[in-house]
Amino acid sequence: MAEKVEFSSKQMLDWMGYIADMLQISPEKIKLLNTCSKRRNVLATIATHKRVLIFADETNENMLYKLWEAGYGDYEMYYGQGYEPGEMKHCKVFELMDVNISGPTVIFVVNENTRESMIFGMKNENFSTGSVKYVGHEIRSVIMNKLEMDVRDTVLIASGESIVIEASMVAYEGVVIAVERDKGSLASMEENAAKFGVHNVEIVSDLTEEALKDKPVPRLAFLVAQKDTIEQDIVTLKKINPDMKIIIYTLELDILSDIPYLFKKHGVNLSEVMQISVSKTDKDSVFVAQPAPWIISGE
Repeated sequence: MAEKVEFSSKQMLDWMGYIADMLQISPEKIKLLNTCSKRRNVLATIATHKRVLIFADETNENMLYKLWEAGYGDYEMYYGQGYEPGEMKHCKVFELMDVNISGPTVIFVVNENTRESMIFGMKNENFSTGSVKYVGHEIRSVIMNKLEMDVRDTVLIASGESIVIEASMVAYEGVVIAVERDKGSLASMEENAAKFGVHNVEIVSDLTEEALKDKPVPRLAFLVAQKDTIEQDIVTLKKINPDMKIIIYTLELDILSDIPYLFKKHGVNLSEVMQISVSKTDKDSVFVAQPAPWIISGE
């Protein structure tokens, strides 16, 4: 059995100092990402940072291939091994894409052209095609703003595949629990999680105490409401975490009218109801309105 790889704080800082001196850059401009024995969103981190210093082991043995597959093959990279700073191979990612990582490994990826910011509302064409009809990306950007997540958050999202992907990139050191009851939607969720390389997504097939018993306790839940399950979903979430913040998405007026009653019945304080409406021109300069969902928040 291979020895567990575990970089100490001093060793990671020594590597950072070594690279900073070698490239004559300030350490504050380097993003550290320790993936040893952990599932971390490497692709999302590289997409939003110019310089990422990755500490890795066989937990992510095909990481370099994943980087190439995601379109990062031409990114500049420095590759070294060992706990103590030493010689690093300077190359492009694609040159080492077939290398399997084992033992203590240090990878420094540079992409000077990236924007160091999280952009909400990814275009729908970026997601896997399938049976899922994704919410408009402008509306998704508003939803992401309402979720108000931090990097270590634990969030449950039901029937919101594209929301799951963006949430997992924001809470890249936390956990996103994706509930997908429909088999087609579950398959699309699995495809998207693999495509975007988000390792902090836990996919379950039902929103029940049994299905969630071994999962981290969510602070926040986002539900795409279904008429026949919405009340039981609220009951289950309250049992899991009595203080959970719940945000519900619906396009149906009858569900909207039921939510205040259900919240009051089960001890959730209604904090906000809003409707999102987006209209934009098509290729013929004709205004086309998107579906206008209601977003109901409770705490």
